[in-house]
Amino acid sequence: MLLKQFFIEKIAHSSYLIGGNTTCAIIDPSRDIDRYLEAAEAEGLKITHILETHLHADFVSGHMDLAEETGAAIYAPAAGQCTFPHVPLSDGDTFRIEDMEFLVLETPGHTPDCLVYVVTDTSRGDTPVAAFTGDTLFVGDVGRPDLFPGKAQDLAGKLYENLHTKVMTLAPECLVFPAHGAGSLCGKAMGAMRFSTIGYENTYNPALNSADTEEFIRSLTVNMPPAPDHFARCSDINRRGPASVRNLPPLKAMKPAEFYERMNDSDTIVVSIRNYATFGGQHIPGSYHIDMGGNFATFAGWVLPPDKEILLVTDSPEQAHEAAIQLRRVGLDRTTGYLKGGTHAWVTAGYTTDHIHQLSPSEVHAKIQDPKTVLLDVRSKDEYESQHIPGAINIMAMDLRTRAGELDADRPTIAICRTGHRSSLACSLLKQQGFSDVYNAAGGITGYIAAGYFPE
Repeated sequence: MLLKQFFIEKIAHSSYLIGGNTTCAIIDPSRDIDRYLEAAEAEGLKITHILETHLHADFVSGHMDLAEETGAAIYAPAAGQCTFPHVPLSDGDTFRIEDMEFLVLETPGHTPDCLVYVVTDTSRGDTPVAAFTGDTLFVGDVGRPDLFPGKAQDLAGKLYENLHTKVMTLAPECLVFPAHGAGSLCGKAMGAMRFSTIGYENTYNPALNSADTEEFIRSLTVNMPPAPDHFARCSDINRRGPASVRNLPPLKAMKPAEFYERMNDSDTIVVSIRNYATFGGQHIPGSYHIDMGGNFATFAGWVLPPDKEILLVTDSPEQAHEAAIQLRRVGLDRTTGYLKGGTHAWVTAGYTTDHIHQLSPSEVHAKIQDPKTVLLDVRSKDEYESQHIPGAINIMAMDLRTRAGELDADRPTIAICRTGHRSSLACSLLKQQGFSDVYNAAGGITGYIAAGYFPE
């Protein structure tokens, strides 16, 4: 049995190749499928099976592209009611890939359609060797059940039952391979290890050590991290079958005049992905800023309108193409162009730019001594409550799309986050809504503390 893990940073997504001597399966593939094709070819394997553990909410899956490229059959939960050709799977179903026997466990909880694939290598023995747990069981955590309005309590109860009566009854030495790791928002507090064992999780996973069902349900339905907007879209995209990447519009390098003409279409938005200091120095008025140095795909899926055409401002063509890949991962398929030559070409052609002053920690400290200045902490509620600068107002960056009206647009406003990435996004959202006297706290609260300004 051959096993390879593929990990995508930022969205913290794990997918897998599991194979025998001549054939293999890909489990929970991402949309950029070249990694699987190259890995299979390098091992001399033919991809014959594509296995989905559930309809993923946090990313658009590559099952359709991979099936189109390889001719492999897609295996997916029957409960997902997928509308593309597939082999529907239910509890107790089995199938084989060479000497490997796959047993299907239905484990609704994170979503109503979750599956776990339990694999036995019959050439070695009759005890399951691996469980591909999707978003049911993570290292140090379990899948969040609160993504479906009005169903959190019921799903959490089902998750408790399925974990304790099915998954955790597997042999202690059975390896656990989840679909996500630390950094994903599909759970509450995942560990950094990318695989585990049933025995280790039974002993050390806090969620599995809840005293009873009620405590388990409460822990997964109270004070959960907010879910990004694209979580509500991606499951349905995956159910219908995503558009083929090869059929999406190509990314075009646009000279300033063409870029200017296209950006003025009401169906189009401009997104700068350069670092926040560069964006602050000079950017196209009205543009979104999502720093590629931060959690780019997640923040883009969270705040960018999915029905708009996207034009990028980047540091290089290579960065533009990487951004397009990451945007497709969260279902933003209409990325059609980027500014050739960047903002240097833009201003050389005579077009207008805007600015956001970047404040050092000492400048932030000096400026907030003026009672007219608003210090806006744009981190999550939990981060804010853990530690914040006295007097700061807490509105999460992504919520400024709807909550900016709670602030006075005429007062100087400093946005601050942990390091400066989210706060720059916040500044761009405020500027779009008429705030003119806006500042970004470069280095965030991390820099502020390091400079010695945080109260003892």
